[in-house]
Amino acid sequence: MKKVLMAAILIVALCAAAESGRRIIFEPPAVDVPEDATSAPSGFAGETNGLVGQDTHDDDREEFEEVEEIEDGVGPVYNAASCVECHSTPIAGAASQVTELRVASRDYKRFHKKGRGRNWHNQELLSRSLVNDRTICPSFEFPETTALVKAPKGAVPAPRMSLNLLGDGFVEAVEDSLLRSIAEQQCSKRDGICGEVIEVPILESEGAVRVGRFGWKNQHASLVSFSADAYLNEMGITSPLLPEDVTDLCDTVADPENDGEDVEGFAQFIRATEAPARDLALAATPEAQRGEAVFEQIGCANCHLPLLVTAPAGTVINGGAFTVPDALGNKTFHPYGDFLLHNVGTGDGVVQNGPQSTANKLRTAPLWGLRFRTRMMHDGQSVTTANAILRHRREANKVVKQYRDLSRSDRDDLMAFLNSL
Repeated sequence: MKKVLMAAILIVALCAAAESGRRIIFEPPAVDVPEDATSAPSGFAGETNGLVGQDTHDDDREEFEEVEEIEDGVGPVYNAASCVECHSTPIAGAASQVTELRVASRDYKRFHKKGRGRNWHNQELLSRSLVNDRTICPSFEFPETTALVKAPKGAVPAPRMSLNLLGDGFVEAVEDSLLRSIAEQQCSKRDGICGEVIEVPILESEGAVRVGRFGWKNQHASLVSFSADAYLNEMGITSPLLPEDVTDLCDTVADPENDGEDVEGFAQFIRATEAPARDLALAATPEAQRGEAVFEQIGCANCHLPLLVTAPAGTVINGGAFTVPDALGNKTFHPYGDFLLHNVGTGDGVVQNGPQSTANKLRTAPLWGLRFRTRMMHDGQSVTTANAILRHRREANKVVKQYRDLSRSDRDDLMAFLNSL
């Protein structure tokens, strides 16, 4: 094993600091990389990473892109009728400029679904922050009933951008111990940056928990669990893992509406995707290379970690439900994220699978594929990279101060680097 501290980048950063007189106050967490580890395949061509054959991957992508109908179980309330509606830029499985609406409230018991018409329904939804935008009724079958979601009085809107899924098979294959080590290293430095680790249930392995890493609140740790959750809450389709609709209003398809095959197919598609690739031509420029040194020097790499490594092939994860295959095992990849929860001052007050301490924390946004995003941060309210940086506060206060103190040329170099991601 060798201790990897992104040494080459750090040396460049030290030299740059010496020339400019800036003081390095941050050092990214260390990651142990086995000598025989290989790089995860990356690209935006829709190719398999080797987990399955290309024909199978193409079939899984067709399932991911399929538009579901009411007869398939869509609704009664939902946000999209296919996975690709929210994960499509620049290819199926990536992020997109689409938001869902969550709201923060001290009293989630006051969320209701209501029906209008001769048959009035009023159902409490416990601990639910998601406000679905679409409904299957009124319709020809239900001409006098309307399904809708009502947030409680005083609720604060908390829009969430859809997340990139490309490369998440490698993220799933990261061992819990590595994420814990990253958090411990951050917190031990007492410089304000301290990622929080939470354990969340594995739906496909009853009673098992694992370190969360998927979703803005790290509410899931496995891609099967993530897929089942999205199928229900974003599309309104139940499966054996989540077998009940959130309301029976206008619901005519018996639960569970899917036998679980689709959920497994979605997870297999995501697991087989390549990691988002960098713009290699831009990354090779002197400006981007200097910008990468600046990125680390001012502290961005403390949370937007450049390098992670997956567990060895054969490692059993997800409570015994999945064994890391050769295609995903012992791979290095470059997400520019630590997959931990941090308070950077933009929290939305929503608690999902974590404790109350997570209310104003969000998962570090991995920066791979950043050049394809036109709206940034969890709420999509930043339309320039510079604005997204300046919105960071709380744990990132010192980092933002360093950014503000950069010379114009260093800022330009930093943006060249970020534009290569």
